[in-house]
Amino acid sequence: MIEPTAGEIVLEGVPITAASEAELRPHRRKMQVVFQDPYASLNPRMTAGEIVGEPLFNYGLAAGKVREGRVKGLFARVGLRPEHMRKYPHEFSGGQRQRLGIARALAVQPKLIVGDEPVSALDVSVQAQAINLMMDLQESYGLSYIFIAHDLAVVEHISHRVAVMYLGKIVELTDKKSLFTSPQHPYTEALLAAVPIPEPKLKRRRFVLAGDVPSPMRPPSGCRFHTRCPYAEEICRRLEPPLLEVEPRHAVACHLRKPKTVSVSA
Repeated sequence: MIEPTAGEIVLEGVPITAASEAELRPHRRKMQVVFQDPYASLNPRMTAGEIVGEPLFNYGLAAGKVREGRVKGLFARVGLRPEHMRKYPHEFSGGQRQRLGIARALAVQPKLIVGDEPVSALDVSVQAQAINLMMDLQESYGLSYIFIAHDLAVVEHISHRVAVMYLGKIVELTDKKSLFTSPQHPYTEALLAAVPIPEPKLKRRRFVLAGDVPSPMRPPSGCRFHTRCPYAEEICRRLEPPLLEVEPRHAVACHLRKPKTVSVSA
């Protein structure tokens, strides 16, 4: 819906950034989204069954009794009962609404689901149910997720690879284990240090960032994090660091982190 201003989107090897509406339509079926607000993203004038069945109608995948049967199957897959199909969104709890959103995303059998903070509006116990459901569905259907979140506990639980962003730029990209055991970017260090530890007697080094977050509309010159980074040097203020692989499958955008060189002797 929003035209990109830079970069490129490639889906299964096909560039779709500049695709027309007609060219993009078959690709849209492969990409679905689960929204942050499980109530505002559902049409209050449609029943739950109509909401989940709408994608099947839009793509001409099923009609009549066949569509109704598909919707019943999707309801069962996300833990909802068939009689829920006749209810309206306001009759469901927050967790049930998000299950509706997940069922709707699954309806057209996508390859990729974007989760835009899909559990941040839910209670913690309900968050766990939604996350475990998404992980089960990923294994069952072979799905890929782009999971956007600010809760590091959720990120650690669901992710395989993690990209840390600051003011719209990726500053670190690696697998989950490397990120949580060996963070390389100062911003990632600060994020991990801010996570509360459920043990009153356990002490650890505080990593308090100074200053306020700059405006994303007018980011600082050079490294976008230099205004709050305790390790910033002159080069950080002048030049924007590229995202480089400093260790195998571990990329960092920081002038203070250099790629490791490997010497091989004959």
